[in-house]
Amino acid sequence: MDVILLERVAKLGQMGEVVTVKDGYARNFLLAQGKALRASAHNKARFETEKAQLEARNLETKKEAAALAEKLDGQSFIVIRSASDAGALYGSVTIRDAADAATAEGFSVDRKQVILTAPIKDLGLHSVIVRLHPEVDCEIQLNVARSEEEAELQASGKSIQELAAEEEAAAEFEIQELFDDIGAAQNDEDEAPAETTEE
Repeated sequence: MDVILLERVAKLGQMGEVVTVKDGYARNFLLAQGKALRASAHNKARFETEKAQLEARNLETKKEAAALAEKLDGQSFIVIRSASDAGALYGSVTIRDAADAATAEGFSVDRKQVILTAPIKDLGLHSVIVRLHPEVDCEIQLNVARSEEEAELQASGKSIQELAAEEEAAAEFEIQELFDDIGAAQNDEDEAPAETTEE
């Protein structure tokens, strides 16, 4: 089906272009969301008369998106999840979780604006793209952790694996000290002079 784009659509075209798309994509997405019109003679004439208004509206929404992107770009949001000791999540962090985390901090982000190539399945810091407008993107960071304290440590630059290794090394050191203390006490007992009994 041929459609006239009423706004820039990623990987498809710019406002005003006539493009050919599959019927289902046109009906269920482009036409349903008001991003395009069927490419008929009547709609082409309608587009030409409304072109100035559409461009002005597009420019206004682009300015609003750019202002929000300036505030949102580089922000970090904490997402608390259950995970194994190795850092693998029991479940995953999705676009909905990313949008909810940003919205909870006072930013107006819809889940349709969040772009994740694959669900996040492990603890750590993850960069996520937010498309606020077809021409305005920004990047946020999701700090996926098991607790607020763990999130703070991750934000300071330590990974879950490093923290686990440090804890393991500290535990081994304590165990070694305990064995050294027991060994030293045993040596003291062995070196003590034996009492002699006189008859």
